[in-house]
Amino acid sequence: MNEPLRMSAQPSPSSSPSSSPPSQPSPETRPLHLPEPPAPIEGVGPIDATPSARTAAAMRMPQPDTRSPADRYEELFVAVQRERVFGDSKTFVDCAPKATPESILAAYRAERGAEGFDLPGFVQRHFVPPAPGCDRSTAPPGLPLAAHIDALWDELARHPAHHPARGSLLELPHAYVVPGGRFVEMYYWDSYFTMLGLVHSGRPRLLHAMTDNFAYLIDTYGHVPNGTRTYYLSRSQPPVFALMAALCESCDGQGEQRYLPQMLREYAFWMDGAQGLAAGTAHRRVVALPDGSVLNRYWDDRDSPREESWREDRETAAACSRPAAEVYRDLRAAAESGWDFSSRWLDDGHGAATRTAGLASICTTRILPVDLNALLHASEAAIARLSRAAGDEATARDFDARAARRADAMARVLWSDEAGAFLDYDWQNARPRPALTAATVVPLFTGTATPAQASALAATVRRRLLVRGGLATTETASGEQWDRPNGWAPLQWMGAEGFQRYAADDAACGELARDIRERWLTTVQDVYAREGKLVEKYSLCERHQDTSVGGDGGEYPLQDGFGWTNGVVRGWLHDPVWQRPGAPPAPGARAGR
Repeated sequence: MNEPLRMSAQPSPSSSPSSSPPSQPSPETRPLHLPEPPAPIEGVGPIDATPSARTAAAMRMPQPDTRSPADRYEELFVAVQRERVFGDSKTFVDCAPKATPESILAAYRAERGAEGFDLPGFVQRHFVPPAPGCDRSTAPPGLPLAAHIDALWDELARHPAHHPARGSLLELPHAYVVPGGRFVEMYYWDSYFTMLGLVHSGRPRLLHAMTDNFAYLIDTYGHVPNGTRTYYLSRSQPPVFALMAALCESCDGQGEQRYLPQMLREYAFWMDGAQGLAAGTAHRRVVALPDGSVLNRYWDDRDSPREESWREDRETAAACSRPAAEVYRDLRAAAESGWDFSSRWLDDGHGAATRTAGLASICTTRILPVDLNALLHASEAAIARLSRAAGDEATARDFDARAARRADAMARVLWSDEAGAFLDYDWQNARPRPALTAATVVPLFTGTATPAQASALAATVRRRLLVRGGLATTETASGEQWDRPNGWAPLQWMGAEGFQRYAADDAACGELARDIRERWLTTVQDVYAREGKLVEKYSLCERHQDTSVGGDGGEYPLQDGFGWTNGVVRGWLHDPVWQRPGAPPAPGARAGR
């Protein structure tokens, strides 16, 4: 389905009300039919699907069962979520069944009508709750920060041999690292920032194993899902696979070239529908602008409540007059962005009086995001470079041209001279989004920006987004977790590394890079010294007795662990690239209490 410019996205035909009996899937539990593999990229030969030697384990993997918990348990799933058997909607969808889903559903249908039927008891008899992501996320007193992170990798690592049968967890051929807390599966863009720490902790085998897992996911599903759960298969996350491959290469000089087939296949997923797309329309993740240039947006192939946030999504949709399917699609697309949730995706650009009412204005699919397009530019450049190294000059020239066209479109559509920044763009209303967010730094991280743009952006970020604790996510305090006052490890990394990339052209970029890094590490150090742990996000603007605190807001409590915080901090600790005369030493915090 193509969407016309300046018109609200219409729900798919499958979102129409259903009158089927309770034993049949409702519109909110309709099975996902994975899309056909993307069409070959125009001008590129057939993608080589031959697995490498290191993916031999993947060849022995069983055929995956891609049904999500809603698909498998139908009205039982709805009952468990509606009746709040678990406080967190994610708990049930992560439970492992003790028998086949078919037998459990049959038992439920046989027993539910009995007098005194106990739904929580039924769930307890038939399911095993997920284990916590990390049992020992808090360090013993006196342990240095780097040593604590190094010890956490084994706590957060998972092995295929321990994969529970018949659950929603997607099986993988190699070991991997989970974020921690309620997140007990492998996530896509989280993992890149986690991998940065594996390099500096001397864990190259685990780094390569994780990259091979992502290659396996692309080979198996045609893309990298949001996370390794069946209910995440309808969407992806910011495309960082090419960055993972480059990280493997920088670690030990091996790996990048052999991932080229998967880079091409993932690129085809993100560009599906671009060929022949009429100007002013959109299809899935691609948008053709009136001038014919093509940029990308976030999307999800389903338009029902997220299974891991089923109650919350239904409440959000009920708070507005928009078609529920449209709201669900935009919520899911925001989840694909990794920024779930933020005023960045709201129609009025700031939080409303209540969190639910604010989220009801979500319009993610209307927005061309700065960060997504910068990362796809990096993928295009990597494919061109690796194709040329492989002797495929035709593909190299094609992707050089694709990268140049995207960079030109980003300069025309996403760069604002007035703001001195890259801004997201509302493609349906043909205007820039007014809010400045930390996504503005990603074109520097990927090398997409010009030196002049980097200099202008350095002044803007220092004036508007640099705060006491590091790089602010947005300028808006909405109550959403991807808003002020929270700061996030991946944004600190892309900001500091991005400005450092342009330091040779402008000393102000180098100074800002060091300021972001040092303020962020001080924030993390303060919390670790007091509490002996690293957390998912941090409050950068609010201080309690002049100390740093963990962040808050969003759909769930603050999580300990925590994968990408560990990775970014370990990637910067004692890194000689960041040392300078007179600079504060790298944090040597020790766990307190």
